[in-house]
Amino acid sequence: MREFAREFGISHYYEIGCMGVEHALLPEQGVVGPGDVIIGADSHTCTYGALGAFATGVGSTDAAAGMATGTAWFKVPSSIKFEITGALRPWVGGKDIILHIIGMIGVDGALYQSMEFTGETIERLGMDDRFTICNMAIEAGGKSGIIAFDETTRAYVEGRAERPWTVYASDPDAEYARVIRIDASEIEPTVAFPHLPSNTRPVREARHIAVDQVVIGSCTNGRIEDLRIAAGILKGRKVDPRIRLIVIPATQAIWKQAMHEGLFDVFVDAGGAVSTPTCGPCLGGHMGILAAGERALATTNRNFVGRMGDPTSEVYLASPAVAAATAVAGHIALPEDLD
Repeated sequence: MREFAREFGISHYYEIGCMGVEHALLPEQGVVGPGDVIIGADSHTCTYGALGAFATGVGSTDAAAGMATGTAWFKVPSSIKFEITGALRPWVGGKDIILHIIGMIGVDGALYQSMEFTGETIERLGMDDRFTICNMAIEAGGKSGIIAFDETTRAYVEGRAERPWTVYASDPDAEYARVIRIDASEIEPTVAFPHLPSNTRPVREARHIAVDQVVIGSCTNGRIEDLRIAAGILKGRKVDPRIRLIVIPATQAIWKQAMHEGLFDVFVDAGGAVSTPTCGPCLGGHMGILAAGERALATTNRNFVGRMGDPTSEVYLASPAVAAATAVAGHIALPEDLD
């Protein structure tokens, strides 16, 4: 890979000194930006739609053709508009919003369609929550997830983007395949049961489920706001002795910021382990692979059979708040259960 990058003059080649999960690293470093058309050889490339870009995952052949020619072939997808309005409940964030949506429409509910997230609730979200929502568009079959450029986006990309960007917006008379309206106040802290991200239930219905491992991290929820939420719940508490807690910041910059803010002290004092930035166990790589029959609650984005290890293991998906509470309780829990 190093030789390939040198031979073809690839400037953005990331080695050990610039580690991170690509879907957090590339926006952070300003490599991708508003108005871009982005393809990547990973299905969660749709994360970058949070910047007001069209971003989608492709196969290795298409990615190679894109690198070689600078072009790619697409069928223009139709769009589903999600209008989310109202105030969110306590402890409900971007992860709960997207799990709620996937539970509504199913894992093929937006097959080869663009998922456009709009409404006052979305407008009030910070970039970390927006990245989380767009990251999981693929879990509903979406070709892309996208959130319109606004002042929150501008504040994120200014001083960060490596080149000028272009702002696009939906036409006022745009036609949608569907418009789905959601009252944000009805969204509860949500957990996806094995073995599909659409197999969702409110966390309050899952309190009886004990787990062996909790993972806080990944390209979905390994950003600084996610770590702050988890640390706020874990501070002054201890991880249940039956639980392995693994915290994985998504990039070196997030790792460094979390360290300087004292978040690592909180995680370690609670009995957790902090990893270097990596996808880790999310795709069954390392740093938390599940043994036969084990259960994990993770802030990751996918919970298919064998995703995190042994085919008989189970993965439950939830937010950083629920993950932190679960690590303390020893079973799936809400933060208020710890009071």
